[in-house]
Amino acid sequence: MRNKIVAGNWKMNLNYEEAIQLGTNLNAWIADNQPTAEVIIAPSFIYLQTLLEAVDEQYLKIASQDVSAHEKGAYTGDVSAEQLDSIGLDFAIVGHSERRDYQGESDTIIAEKLKQAFKHQINPIFCVGEKLEEREAGDHFAVVKSQVLNALSYQNKEDLSRLVIAYEPVWAIGTGKTATPEQAQEIHAFIRKVLNDEFGVEVANNTSILYGGSVNAANADEIFSQPDIDGGLVGGASLKYDDFVQIIAACK
Repeated sequence: MRNKIVAGNWKMNLNYEEAIQLGTNLNAWIADNQPTAEVIIAPSFIYLQTLLEAVDEQYLKIASQDVSAHEKGAYTGDVSAEQLDSIGLDFAIVGHSERRDYQGESDTIIAEKLKQAFKHQINPIFCVGEKLEEREAGDHFAVVKSQVLNALSYQNKEDLSRLVIAYEPVWAIGTGKTATPEQAQEIHAFIRKVLNDEFGVEVANNTSILYGGSVNAANADEIFSQPDIDGGLVGGASLKYDDFVQIIAACK
């Protein structure tokens, strides 16, 4: 069965005190309210260990915002999957559009990052999605299918049971624009069909697919009501306690 998941990507935001305060407040709210969705937060690397110790992972999971494509070695600034696993981390975001854009990450690099995550028992939140010009040209289905297959075709099929996919229309990230619920559902269903056709019905039926395009407290109910949308990868709204708990509560 697919899990309902709400993940907050904090990106390069919050100082130490703010990060710990938000994390512990969210942990307390989840413990008190017992939402349906599994909740994950992805703080900056330097806060991972402290937040792992500050929250109860029975209620709140901690994720890395990235993971290296390399096992170990002279890769200044990288953090390996083995290192993340060694501190008890369970999740990592892989292939976020900002990494693809600003750091030039290719599908080949992302495939290697997924391999490393799976090898060291890290559950990847694998991001795919098209840019505005690709959608306007009608290429969004081809782009997303290519991203999915270029990364997943090189993985061991048994590892895909731990995969989470986040569809993020790049044109809706940080712009205030949001895909309509119908647009989001259409491409989530398409991704699930690609999984079914290429990797089998079990992978398709068990993979949680999250929407990652400017989810907020006002639109979460309508987006999460779509049959193939299993939750959200939330950016800016995950930094605001009141907004984020409303989004979590909407994912049922």
